Amino acid sequence: MYSVLRCAPAARLSSGRLSSSKFHLASVCQESALKYSSTDIPLMPPCSFQPAEYQGMSKERLMEIRRRNCNPVTMKVTYYQRPVFIHQGFMQWLWDVDGRRYLDLFAGCVSVSVGHCHPKVTAAAEQQLKTLWHTTNIYVHPPLQEYCEKLASHLPDPLKVIYLTNSGSEANDLAMLMARLHTGNYDIITFRGSYHGGSPQAIGLTSNVAYKYPIANGLGCTNTMCPDVFRGPWGGSHCRDSPVQTIRECTCTPGRCEANDHYIAQLKETFQTSVPSRIAAFFTEPIQGVGGAVQYPKNYLKEAYKLVRERGGVCIADEVQTGFGRTGSHFWGFQGHDVLPDVVTMAKGIGNGFPMGAVVTTPEIAASLSKGVHFTTFGGNPVACAIASSVLDAIREDDTQRTSQEVGTYLMTELAKLRDKYDIIGDVRGKGLQIGVEMVKDKASREPLPPEGVAEIFEDVKDMGVLMGKGGLYGQTFRIKPPMCITMKDADFFVAVFNRSVHNYLERR
Repeated sequence: MYSVLRCAPAARLSSGRLSSSKFHLASVCQESALKYSSTDIPLMPPCSFQPAEYQGMSKERLMEIRRRNCNPVTMKVTYYQRPVFIHQGFMQWLWDVDGRRYLDLFAGCVSVSVGHCHPKVTAAAEQQLKTLWHTTNIYVHPPLQEYCEKLASHLPDPLKVIYLTNSGSEANDLAMLMARLHTGNYDIITFRGSYHGGSPQAIGLTSNVAYKYPIANGLGCTNTMCPDVFRGPWGGSHCRDSPVQTIRECTCTPGRCEANDHYIAQLKETFQTSVPSRIAAFFTEPIQGVGGAVQYPKNYLKEAYKLVRERGGVCIADEVQTGFGRTGSHFWGFQGHDVLPDVVTMAKGIGNGFPMGAVVTTPEIAASLSKGVHFTTFGGNPVACAIASSVLDAIREDDTQRTSQEVGTYLMTELAKLRDKYDIIGDVRGKGLQIGVEMVKDKASREPLPPEGVAEIFEDVKDMGVLMGKGGLYGQTFRIKPPMCITMKDADFFVAVFNRSVHNYLERR
């Protein structure tokens, strides 16, 4: 078993200079249903790793360059009113330029799968850099073939043919092309609220106004109703495959999900009104990522895949965020739905944050690409392949899938207690370490909490030492998707921080 440094609980903080006195108060380990009271200030679990001292530009100089030389959209996506200036990372921890430590619960937009600067992955990258940095598919270099065989061993038959790319957007672009070439059809269906990339082709698959520009895009792409059992018109307390169900009452008869029937009826209506009788593909994330960890009724994808195939389409699973054991119960998110897609796309966690993506499909669909010539300069880069191979090793040796299952289930269960305590926490959902916490004005209306309220809580959580993401159509859902090496103590720390932050917000309001 390959061992890595782990963080353990202690009575006092270690490593990293914290600028806020909040972090030096008494421990919060008190006996209660929530483990923490609303007035407790949580202590961060210590970490034995010592970051290097930052000796670079000042924060003022960094922001000056960011505003002057980086595209303005960079400032638009910069998190926090007081931005975090990241310097170094190790496993689940990040340090800023002042030496302050943060528990990273967003993993670089769900990209760091086995941990920042994981020793095994770092060693593999260093070794390959000493051998060969770059070559392309026009030559046969061992890392590409070795990795493709290893990755294929993690997928069920007949999903065994792989094309390596540089990103998830590129992978989804290529999957669209393959689907259209293979079927001879053009139209592709995705869910509202979906995110499948921001490239000129993939943006058509993405259904969220924040990512749309006022130019022609998405030719041949149609968005259908997302079967969201919390925010959608139908849903109940037994609909989804999650350790935590919705607060909505379930009116289903035994053995039949009425919400699922309604959402399938909506898909059928899309077929009848919005696309030709023959389609190219149906794109879905097993759990919506940017959309806010949205989950569907348990049998929805099974029935939807059947309807799509009856109309000549192929079924594509976007595993960019759900793959590589993140959902805990399975290595791939689609396996939790008991379906077998025709194409699987992946990126992000495939390389632990190193730029890489892949399209995996059947021999028949893969052959369609030979009708022309498709070439990528950097896809299958030897450094990327060496890193991705070591990621698969680390997932197995560190048993990160089990960590996702056990810590993720525990974390959701604890967060559900906060949902029951606070009226502004509308929903807690997900599987493994793919978690969403949806904030609302109140549970009765389920209207999204206004952006300024979400921002206040978001900033407060950061100030207490935790980084997380945001998502959902209205930016109302906190996304908790950490490196798959976090511990139960880390989970306790976050729950205490989140509890305190929500309490602070309600007191100010």
